[in-house]
Amino acid sequence: MQEHFDDEYVKMAQALGYRSRAVFKLKEIQDKDQLIKPGMNIIDLGAAPGGWSQFARQLIGKKDKIIALDILAMEPIEGVDFIQGDFREQAVLEQLYAVLAGAPINLVMSDMAPNMSGNKEIDQPRSLYLGELALETAKTVLAKNGVFLVKLFHGAGFEDFYKEVQQSFTKVVIRKPKASRPRSNEVYILAKGFK
Repeated sequence: MQEHFDDEYVKMAQALGYRSRAVFKLKEIQDKDQLIKPGMNIIDLGAAPGGWSQFARQLIGKKDKIIALDILAMEPIEGVDFIQGDFREQAVLEQLYAVLAGAPINLVMSDMAPNMSGNKEIDQPRSLYLGELALETAKTVLAKNGVFLVKLFHGAGFEDFYKEVQQSFTKVVIRKPKASRPRSNEVYILAKGFK
């Protein structure tokens, strides 16, 4: 816990009014890859506490939509539609489509991670499962040439997942932001040009 409070990114997030240190991971990827642009509609999976939605909201136009989904509650963010529930459930998907009202989705981003047990044999399959869910969602809702950003952990099944992403997108890269803790094996797969 002390490591968390001593963390420079935690301190910067608090100083800048961001909800989480994870904002700096997205900001670093954004600075390098320009994945978020005005005119985009965005879905943020596993959004709570809302740092990514908060950051993305500043980069897109007022009429553009950000829909944040999470099973956890989230404090409202101006200009962000929040749906609480499990996006695997039909009722939640229907709510999502109602909010979209036919608008195309240009970016699906997911910073989801399972509750970590510390046991790689358990954590890795859970992480992979969340990545698969995010990818399925992206394939279902993304407009042509859409963008997909997902957190994953290096380990069993990673290469297969990476290849699966490559089948649906024209350009796929791996990013390891400085804001990721050095000992963490988390990386982000950034896929552009949804086929």
